[in-house]
Amino acid sequence: MRSGTVTRWLQNTNGFWFSLYATLAAFCLYTCIFAFRKTYTVGTFEGYAYFGVSYKSWMVIAQVVGYGLAKFAGIKLISELKSSFRVRGIIIMTAIAGLSWLLFAITPPPYNIVFLFTNGLPLGMGWGLVFSYLEGRRFTEVLGAGISVSFIFSSGFAKSVGGFVMKFWGVSEYWMPFVSACIFLLPLLLFLWLLNQVPPPDALDEELRTKRQPMNRGERKKFLLAFAPGLVLLILTYTLLTAFRDFRDNYSADVWKILGYGNSPEIFTKTETPVTLAILVIMGSIMFIRSNRNAFMINQIIVLSGMVLVGVATLLFDRGLISATPWMIMLGMGLYLGYVPFNSILFDRMIATFRYVSTVGFLIYLADAFGYLGSVGVLLYKELGQPSLSWLDFFIHAGYVMSVAGSALVIGAMIYFRIRYRQWSNEQ
Repeated sequence: MRSGTVTRWLQNTNGFWFSLYATLAAFCLYTCIFAFRKTYTVGTFEGYAYFGVSYKSWMVIAQVVGYGLAKFAGIKLISELKSSFRVRGIIIMTAIAGLSWLLFAITPPPYNIVFLFTNGLPLGMGWGLVFSYLEGRRFTEVLGAGISVSFIFSSGFAKSVGGFVMKFWGVSEYWMPFVSACIFLLPLLLFLWLLNQVPPPDALDEELRTKRQPMNRGERKKFLLAFAPGLVLLILTYTLLTAFRDFRDNYSADVWKILGYGNSPEIFTKTETPVTLAILVIMGSIMFIRSNRNAFMINQIIVLSGMVLVGVATLLFDRGLISATPWMIMLGMGLYLGYVPFNSILFDRMIATFRYVSTVGFLIYLADAFGYLGSVGVLLYKELGQPSLSWLDFFIHAGYVMSVAGSALVIGAMIYFRIRYRQWSNEQ
């Protein structure tokens, strides 16, 4: 089928088929991109340590630093993104990331750690490039939920693929990321072509969700000043979520090993799949809320409920009332109830609530930049400040901290935006 034919069909079909097509294309594309980044975390890379920090932690830090720097750069680049660059950008970034894994495999440690940085740096632009196809539409809840849950599923799926590559193909930890990336290359190109057929938002989309357009430096500054207190509270909340999510994602193999599942690569997909389905249903259902203001507030309530669930689940596990598998599923549910809205729907509804002509990519990358900065800080604190604490015990303590502090921050944000909406309505 020719690309023009697909685009015309999408322009003329009903909302159900449009949403299904775009959601599946974005979900599968980002799953493939995620595999270029995260398969290595299934390895434990034991036996090396430098300056008191384990080799794997240096790997994680190097990749997160590259990824985080890309987020800071993306505050400008993604907010000014032209649609004509999307395809080239995704192909270039994944090519650099894949080549980095090849160089990582053939370079001895610790010198190969630098290639984690060169892997993370281009991939930090991936989310903004993919989500730019979906934002500002009347179906954005479904589309955004689809791509957002992809990194829940893909996190487990990528680690399962990496684990199977090592277990059944006899590939070493060092070659496993490159081999896994090769497996995902052709599917990535296919789903990129499919997503690129999605037409831009139409007049009804712009009417219901506010027109989206690139923002220059002055426009970004004006936006920040208009909502500074609330954005600070939301970004601090997201920083906690990102640090906790990154820790869970990067060291879940170590935690599962302590819990007795070290030789079960299928456990990653087993625990993440139910979380993926539940989050997709919950977040997608917000599409039926017509009021942008109500949907914006409900998104914040969902984030708050996620924070509470993390604390409750951790307390139940800590006291021996539930076993490891339901704990990790509940933990994932709570974590992603908080994390997913920030990556798509919450900021999209915020822009629509205040009818501010802008772009979601700017807000997502602003939050991401500080989120990954916090992720590096937490990891360094664990390695240098709490070296004797096991990954499992640190994970439990981090769950309590995030639950309590995150809940307080979200409540503060809800109060601020309620007041700010009244002021904004009077100003217009």
